[in-house]
Amino acid sequence: MKRILALDGGGIRGVFTLEVLVKIEELLRGYYAKQDPEKAKTFVLRDHFDFLAGTSTGAIIATCLCWGMPAQEVKDLYIAEGRKMFESVSWRHPIRKLFSLYDPGPLTDFLQRKFTERNGEIATLASPRLRDGEKNNFLMVVVRNHTNGTAWPLTNNPDAIYNDPTRPDDNRQIPLWQLVRASTAAPVFFPPEKVRLGDTESIFVDGSITPYSNPALIAALTAILPGYHMDWPTGPDKIRVVSIGTLAFSSELSVSHPSLWLGALAAKIPAALLQSMGWQQDYLCRCLGECIFGEVLDGEVGYLVDALDAANKDKTGKLKIPVWRPRPAESWFSYVRYNRTFKKKEMQDILREHPDLARLDAVDGIQHLIDIGKAYAEATVKIEHLV
Repeated sequence: MKRILALDGGGIRGVFTLEVLVKIEELLRGYYAKQDPEKAKTFVLRDHFDFLAGTSTGAIIATCLCWGMPAQEVKDLYIAEGRKMFESVSWRHPIRKLFSLYDPGPLTDFLQRKFTERNGEIATLASPRLRDGEKNNFLMVVVRNHTNGTAWPLTNNPDAIYNDPTRPDDNRQIPLWQLVRASTAAPVFFPPEKVRLGDTESIFVDGSITPYSNPALIAALTAILPGYHMDWPTGPDKIRVVSIGTLAFSSELSVSHPSLWLGALAAKIPAALLQSMGWQQDYLCRCLGECIFGEVLDGEVGYLVDALDAANKDKTGKLKIPVWRPRPAESWFSYVRYNRTFKKKEMQDILREHPDLARLDAVDGIQHLIDIGKAYAEATVKIEHLV
């Protein structure tokens, strides 16, 4: 079986993702210890997953994991470096203040230090360190090319059309730190990243402002569709996609809410669009794949998970929500979705204690994100979801 790990965007809320990943790594290490105790001692997630995909903060995490780092080490880096990454631009540089709230310098320095070859050279997307070992891993980093207005889900696949080393604009020559920095260049928060490919310079911004803030579906399609030249065979027993979010907060408002004026509504539109796109990608994955685990989608379609929908019965034994999924022969992959959604009342209670927790830059809520992630992971992550 081939396995894909897909990680959502969401800023510092990636700490929640990392708690889930720490639990996944713990369970898998125990699983592999029964087969080879010595090898299990050095187990990391890229030993299990063949393809790691990430957008924005998910791109940082996916690249670190594909680089060979344990999930706990990446989590420790987020805790140690998170506040520095969201360092305000000094008012002594008023021009820079017009372009972003935060200085990209600390994040850039962190990425440049981390993604350097053993000989000291700058690592690129073609780095052999991303494809070390028996798994021969693939990495996807999602960015938006602002210059031509398109989403760029870039991979290190040597057979991809635009990764041809004879091309002057071979995508794999992009410095790895720069590509990851570009994927995290959320408008307003961080300035865009200028990237040169051959004779062309393009402006790249955060991959979360593409349809692929949740990159699970585009990663699966990249592995399957012939144009991408990975050509994985399809079927729920042949591909497993594990997708992890960064928490979801309700965007509902009362009809009498005082912020129903144009300015307040406009401020909420980006978050509402991102949430809707992430939900849509999850929905499509459950339709095209055989979903093993995930939260309820809505009151009409339910979970699109047989076991969960079947348990949702009324007093007469009739299903409250209809059960449906494609027949196994029609499913392209099996699918697991881990995320924690806070409905309106839950959200109000949490935001009363941590008002900025829904924000991308909620650095004061890191410990709370750890607590939420740890509790969620303990309650939901199961080894049968992974193997």
